Amino acid sequence: MKKLFLLASIAAVFSACSTESLEPIGATDKNNITLEFENRVAAQSLILNDTKYTNTSGEDFTITTLNYFISNVAFKKTDGTVVKMPDQYFLVRQADKTSLMPVIKDVPAADYTEMTFTVGVDSVKSISAVDQRTGVLDIASYGTDNMYWSWNSGYIFFKMEGISSVAPTNAAGLKKYQYHVGGFGGRTAVTANNLRTVTMSLPAVAAVRKSKSPTIHLIADISKVFSGVSPLKIANGAVVMSPAAAGPIANNYVKVFTVDHIH
Repeated sequence: MKKLFLLASIAAVFSACSTESLEPIGATDKNNITLEFENRVAAQSLILNDTKYTNTSGEDFTITTLNYFISNVAFKKTDGTVVKMPDQYFLVRQADKTSLMPVIKDVPAADYTEMTFTVGVDSVKSISAVDQRTGVLDIASYGTDNMYWSWNSGYIFFKMEGISSVAPTNAAGLKKYQYHVGGFGGRTAVTANNLRTVTMSLPAVAAVRKSKSPTIHLIADISKVFSGVSPLKIANGAVVMSPAAAGPIANNYVKVFTVDHIH
């Protein structure tokens, strides 16, 4: 009797899943996809300010600031068609928990198997009129946590700061490291381009329906800023703010992101 009940329960579950998968898709059906960013340092949770970590070169460090822009999100359908979601920009800030779950609005209903996004703010938007740069692109919205270089007319795509015993002592008496990565290729002349694209296969289909809005849970392993492609030592350059010098950091943080699961 118990076996029959178990089999009946399993059959009911599979039936429900099949019914859900067969939900018809209308030509204009849309819904949102939420991206849930979980910032970590290797296997440890990322906690700002006091928690000490060790990079692959054996250097100790804390993280006092971690911010990065996400833009140009796109999703690939099971049939290979790519759906681009333009003009949606997000600033992920570890200090602001609400920013860790950006919502991609009005994604066409479909089954998706891959996602892509850019770390940074593309050149077209970077040089667009000020009134077209609102929300997280409003350069007056950051307060003391500046994410825009007025001297370079561009956004800081990725900002990571903290304390390390191997960093030189600054004017404030702190052993501080600062990684500020920007540079979209230049406005009137060719300059360093540190825009980077991240492409990830999804571990399961992200099904968007008129009544279904999935969440894609991403892990950002910030330890890979020091090791994603090539080793990076704080002792060899504790302050990096020049786009020309920031390429190795940008190359490394492409490897930071992975998709953990979908719910």
